[in-house]
Amino acid sequence: MSETPLIDARGLVKRFGDFTAVDHLDVQVQPGEAFGFLGPNGAGKTSTMRMIACVSQRDGGALSVLGMDPATEGSAIRARLGVVPQDDTLDLELTVRDNVLIYGRYFGLSRAETRRRADELLEFVQLTDRRDDRVDALSGGMRRRLTIARSLVNQPELVLLDEPTTGLDPQARHLVWERLYRLKRSGATLVLTTHYMDEAEQLCDRLVIMDGGRIVAEGSPRALIDRHSTRDVVELRFADEHAQHAALARLEQVGERREVLPDRVLVYTADGDADVERLTSDGPHPESLLVRRSTLEDVFLTLTGRSLEE
Repeated sequence: MSETPLIDARGLVKRFGDFTAVDHLDVQVQPGEAFGFLGPNGAGKTSTMRMIACVSQRDGGALSVLGMDPATEGSAIRARLGVVPQDDTLDLELTVRDNVLIYGRYFGLSRAETRRRADELLEFVQLTDRRDDRVDALSGGMRRRLTIARSLVNQPELVLLDEPTTGLDPQARHLVWERLYRLKRSGATLVLTTHYMDEAEQLCDRLVIMDGGRIVAEGSPRALIDRHSTRDVVELRFADEHAQHAALARLEQVGERREVLPDRVLVYTADGDADVERLTSDGPHPESLLVRRSTLEDVFLTLTGRSLEE
């Protein structure tokens, strides 16, 4: 890795009155990596991204982006960033292509260069056949892909994506992931926030898990799962609370630990298939049983005692 990170945050703090949204954050992002902030709503992810994007001032700590200080060189930094905000800011009355063309002119690109970039990017996000349609006729997934295309018009050194697939249906989400994966493979540096564990596992080389404005864990998705969870998880659902309560004593004898959630019981074990018979041998039987591999959701639950959706 390069010794000079594109983002270097030390003790970063953001407050809103008496509320501390970002609490002494230490983060470094290296060139060429896909870095993620994973956590529930309110964890401080967007507040952190807004400081990195030079649209919100920090209240403490040190921050360097592209080797510059956002407090004094915000304009120079923003000219070299690509930003995909949480909410789309497209002009609904313009065509797909015009949204990219006008945005390109903000960066001082020539008309010829902007047209060339627009056509390349619309092909990249698979919107060439909709180039002359007005944006208000597009689906949510198409609008998100157009926002990503627009963010790349200035050939940014660093691309910031705040919850890039929130609100999209599974098919649209996977198409956005595929485009972002291609962008990552081209050598782009991506920084994204998400509360989708599968999105983080798909896209991120490295990530931090945030809760309450603080980092609770850092590493690659696989390393975090290996470090904080077991290989397998057995999910059991019971007909009612009485049946679940009656089964808990038996469940305590299996696996390394268990988590009792409102709708299911999770048993963490090194070999879920081998433990299934012990979990169902006597006493109340579960209505359903699923053996699966551990995910980042399990890591977050282990570290905080609650799920990402809470």
